[in-house]
Amino acid sequence: MAMFFKGDKVEVCSKEEGFLGSYYQAKILSPLNNNTLYRVQYKNLVEEETRPLVEIVSADEVRPVPPPVTFTKATQVFHYLDSVDAFDNDGWWVGKITGRQGSKYWVYFGTTRDEIAYPVSRLRHHLEWRDGHWITSNNTF
Repeated sequence: MAMFFKGDKVEVCSKEEGFLGSYYQAKILSPLNNNTLYRVQYKNLVEEETRPLVEIVSADEVRPVPPPVTFTKATQVFHYLDSVDAFDNDGWWVGKITGRQGSKYWVYFGTTRDEIAYPVSRLRHHLEWRDGHWITSNNTF
């Protein structure tokens, strides 16, 4: 498990019902309890409509921010059943490509059973953080 320090930019994977499979950008405010917990401040989630949401999360819910993708024709192409993250509702949601219509890709979300079309600008290849390395099932990274 990675250790994070004050100021590190991370993503928090929600384990709450209705939010499973979603990642939210945050910043570490402080490590707690020998780095088994972190106090984080979310980038896009707010409380009382004005202040960034701050909460304490378990270390197993925190991962580094995935490496930035330089957009080229190759990185803007997704294939049927590729695992992707779609940016929606202030976070990245894990889904599978189910089709393409013009410049948009259809994404199916198994946790909600929704299928929604997104422009390529709101999609990225899904990466998992395992043992200090980024892993993809799409063999693209």
